[in-house]
Amino acid sequence: MPDSATPSVLFVCVHNAGRSQMAAAFLTHLAGDRVQVRSAGSAPADTVNPAVVQAMAEVGIDITAEVPKVLTVEAVQASDVVITMGCGDTCPVFPGKRYLDWELPDPAGQGVEAVRPIRDEIEKRVRGLVGEIAPAN
Repeated sequence: MPDSATPSVLFVCVHNAGRSQMAAAFLTHLAGDRVQVRSAGSAPADTVNPAVVQAMAEVGIDITAEVPKVLTVEAVQASDVVITMGCGDTCPVFPGKRYLDWELPDPAGQGVEAVRPIRDEIEKRVRGLVGEIAPAN
């Protein structure tokens, strides 16, 4: 059972196939068990974007086993911080949650060359988030 003091973060984008998957993978990679990590999409794709999988593999993070998940009210309610990435008004809003909107280009339909700068920007933002909500002891 996770410690109730462990912050939880939900990353949301439309397809849960690119940006939110990269952010969740970076947060898991950087914070380990100091943070509970979820990702979801308001209209999830069938698979994670192959260019996103390749871009993450280039930095040593394997997300080949990840699958897009549908956004649920329960996932939002169970999270302390909800970070949206271009899902507009489809994300349910609950009082007492912290919401951040990260405006990032959508990697859908892009090759790995276009995904790399998005990946690097997500990593930078996730590192800042980790320092804020789950600094290493």
